[in-house]
Amino acid sequence: MFIAMNRFKVKFGSEAEFERVWRERDSYLATVPGFVAFNLLKGPQREDYVLYSSHTEWRSKADFEAWTKSEAFRAAHRDAGTNKVNYIGPPEFEGFESVLALTPAESAA
Repeated sequence: MFIAMNRFKVKFGSEAEFERVWRERDSYLATVPGFVAFNLLKGPQREDYVLYSSHTEWRSKADFEAWTKSEAFRAAHRDAGTNKVNYIGPPEFEGFESVLALTPAESAA
């Protein structure tokens, strides 16, 4: 498994617009081989921004890298930078490969 995360520092007052952009955009992720899940996470408030993270889960790092080179990726990011969200700096990418995964045990019937 591979987790791809982008951290966004969204200036106060731009949170609703930031969330709207993500809700209304076409991500094309569901059409991409290896895609498992997506979450947009709202984190802590700091002095002048709210931290957000986009979090995608992939079967493998190779699947994620193929997505970044795909036409679906270009289409999903075509309007990046044209919205009215105020950021502090650019998004910060972080990629993680799983070294240990635990899941809940099945309930005994």
